[in-house]
Amino acid sequence: MNKQPMVRAIDVRKSYGDQVAVNGLTLDVPQGKTLGLLGPNGAGKTTTLHMLIGLLQPDAGQISIAGSTHVDSTDVRSLVGIAPQSLSLYDELTAEENLKFFGRLYNLRGASLQERVNWALDFSNLQDRRRHRVQTYSGGMKRRLNFACALLHEPKLVLLDEPTVGVDPQSRNHIFEGIRKLQDAGLTIIYTTHYMEEAQRLCDLVAIIDHGKLLELGTVPELIRRHGGISVLTGHCSMAPPDSWPGVWDGQVWRLETATPLETLYQHSIQTTYFTRLQIEQPDLESVFLRLTGRSLRD
Repeated sequence: MNKQPMVRAIDVRKSYGDQVAVNGLTLDVPQGKTLGLLGPNGAGKTTTLHMLIGLLQPDAGQISIAGSTHVDSTDVRSLVGIAPQSLSLYDELTAEENLKFFGRLYNLRGASLQERVNWALDFSNLQDRRRHRVQTYSGGMKRRLNFACALLHEPKLVLLDEPTVGVDPQSRNHIFEGIRKLQDAGLTIIYTTHYMEEAQRLCDLVAIIDHGKLLELGTVPELIRRHGGISVLTGHCSMAPPDSWPGVWDGQVWRLETATPLETLYQHSIQTTYFTRLQIEQPDLESVFLRLTGRSLRD
């Protein structure tokens, strides 16, 4: 018997005056899966997250979390943790003080609160800076603490809105490791990002939205297969390749579009030693994203 989805949105709509932010969004997020929510600036991602946690009410449609449509109720909110893109930290407080403040909002007290604070400091690798004011932290440290604050009350659903914006590679990798731990623990995650390689690396499912509409939903391999286009073989050599080879030679570079690059090399007896450099450009999630949403700038 199939489990009910952790998150379900049915024909959800939201407008700000004449501006349509979310336009008939329907999707399910299965329990224990990580959904990447991708879209250009202004696509409706943040509005969608705000409706999921009850900060905004949809104009139409229905949202449910763990089977309940009362997403702004205390019981449902206790299931959800959110790390917003705009850091939800108090700079004049220390990491420990921030964590205790947010923990108390979820009715954590006494030994239970201290246990979760210690866990969060370990999780964010900030034990040695626990009594330093947040205003002295680097961007990466703040992002890690922001992430940990969302997890204090042990939620079942975690919403991560651009969690790696402006962080150094070490902090970014630490955040990835933290996400892997949550996935191993069976949590459901909704992850918004502009970094396609992050979604390709971390997400079980990817939803691409634009102008408030769901354009596609599926696993990364499914989306690449449906919309990624074909691979491109590019070879650099000092002389023209034999006429029997398929592809195009422009005097310097040999180029061939093919859905099966390795098979093509073998079938046409194309000798890789002929080239000073040979590369295969395979379609990825970024090529899918650009094909679906276009290449024009979004400011």
